[in-house]
Amino acid sequence: MTRPTPFPVFIAASAFAMSLALVGLSPSAFASAPQVRTQAPGFYRMMLGSFEITALLDGTHPFPDEAVLTKTGPGAKASKFFDGNPDEARALLAASDLSVPTEGSINAFLVNTGSRLILIDSGAGTLYGACCGHLLANLRAAGYKPEQVDEVFLTHLHADHIGGIAPAGRLAFPNAIVRANRIDVDYWLNNANASAAPAFLRPMFKNDKTSLEPYMMAGRLRPFTGETELVPGIKAIPTPGHTPGHTSYMVESKGERLLVWGDIIHVAAIQFPDPDVTVTYDSDDSQAKATREAIFAEAAQKRFWIAAAHISFPGLGHIGVRGKESVWIPADYTTKLPAPTR
Repeated sequence: MTRPTPFPVFIAASAFAMSLALVGLSPSAFASAPQVRTQAPGFYRMMLGSFEITALLDGTHPFPDEAVLTKTGPGAKASKFFDGNPDEARALLAASDLSVPTEGSINAFLVNTGSRLILIDSGAGTLYGACCGHLLANLRAAGYKPEQVDEVFLTHLHADHIGGIAPAGRLAFPNAIVRANRIDVDYWLNNANASAAPAFLRPMFKNDKTSLEPYMMAGRLRPFTGETELVPGIKAIPTPGHTPGHTSYMVESKGERLLVWGDIIHVAAIQFPDPDVTVTYDSDDSQAKATREAIFAEAAQKRFWIAAAHISFPGLGHIGVRGKESVWIPADYTTKLPAPTR
């Protein structure tokens, strides 16, 4: 014998069906909203003592791992890592559930000291195409305006670090002074160096001139030399190898420290377990390797923060040691910002 549907349930179901019919909908229609296919604005904040640090994403792009990762063999000559060590290369990526090409973040970092607003690196601007050049939009989304930036510190003069200061040759930061290591400025603005450089590097020289020229014309390019404090709480520290004048910046406030290290790492899943792996863009791969190993050791021992240009956004974290390998320990994501340290 079939049991009758309870009257209240029957009434509720009938009413729901009638309401759908009246508006011309079926139950499945509630899932028909169009997909948005965009990400949230790319900024993330942390406090460092009394300084506010804002990581800014310029974009992500497929990194050409197989073409640019190299490793020096017994003959002291660097060769393609994926050619000479294919099993190791793919195993390291697989351990992080990755495959080629990996997706590379291009990160920059805004430091508000309370009296100065400093941008460290500027992204690619228009030099990498539609993937990137989002730094200005993300800076605005983070609550700042380009004209508020007092100074731009460049870790080096590769396209994905300098391109954002003058997209299409126009000043992006009209009130800012641009600072970079004089060794890098002299190298990349030298026509003889451009002629002698490998073909894949030559566009960098032209792009650097286009990016720096508006600031030079305005008297706003001010190179520095060696290890020096550029503003109270931010010191330039030479970390050569990737480029002749590659520089990192130690940011310190109330005893807390953060090293904005530029291009010490390009593919974290490979270069942390195997710091011998270099890139074709390194001006001196042996020096780049030595610099990387020295920073790994110091950062693990002293536990200062790292701000990395090419580790997955926001690129903030620490260096740890597991067994004999250095490891990346990403910052624990939080929506709470502590009050500044007094």
